[in-house]
Amino acid sequence: MKSIVVLISGSGSNLQAIIDACSSGFIPGKVSAVISNKANAYGLVRANEAGISTQVLSHKSYASRDKYDLALTDAIDQHKPDLVILAGFMRILTPAFVQHFSGRLLNIHPSLLPKYQGLATHQRAIDAGDSEHGCSVHFVTEQLDGGPVILQAKVPVFADDDAQSLAERVHEQEHRIYPLVVRWFCQNRLQQHADQAWLDGNVLAANGYANDEDED
Repeated sequence: MKSIVVLISGSGSNLQAIIDACSSGFIPGKVSAVISNKANAYGLVRANEAGISTQVLSHKSYASRDKYDLALTDAIDQHKPDLVILAGFMRILTPAFVQHFSGRLLNIHPSLLPKYQGLATHQRAIDAGDSEHGCSVHFVTEQLDGGPVILQAKVPVFADDDAQSLAERVHEQEHRIYPLVVRWFCQNRLQQHADQAWLDGNVLAANGYANDEDED
């Protein structure tokens, strides 16, 4: 059973999807701890209800980003994780942090990367007149939202969409593909080699999209 630490800042809906997938046995791993930089993050409630250890480590208590990330690294390492998951953790990570967890640090981003790195992705897709949008799971590197993409899922953009309705459609796909990627990692099928993601010994295409067959 792989040990997983999840970092959050908000509601923790992706955290819940991963907790549920671990509980059902879909993911051969266990969420050992949930750490948040915000004390009011609802994801902490989800973790407590699941009997998972929680910790609040506020970035406001540290004089610099470097000092915060060093403390965060120490807090994570106490749980000896095989995998660290960013699930709505709204912090730009320092190179030292990323390097420490290189190859075992995942994130999900609400766009079809490399499109729309950063924030406000749903509104940016609408403003650009895109016909499709989606989400991407990727390994984290020092480049913001620029690590090797593992899996993506597409959703249509409708003429009457606003950012909220589009976000809800994307969230449904996030909750489907993030547990799947975590499953692959915990099965020792997924690795990062340099700037590439490998699954079952093969390099993954940057635009690999999820379908029903991928859930095996």
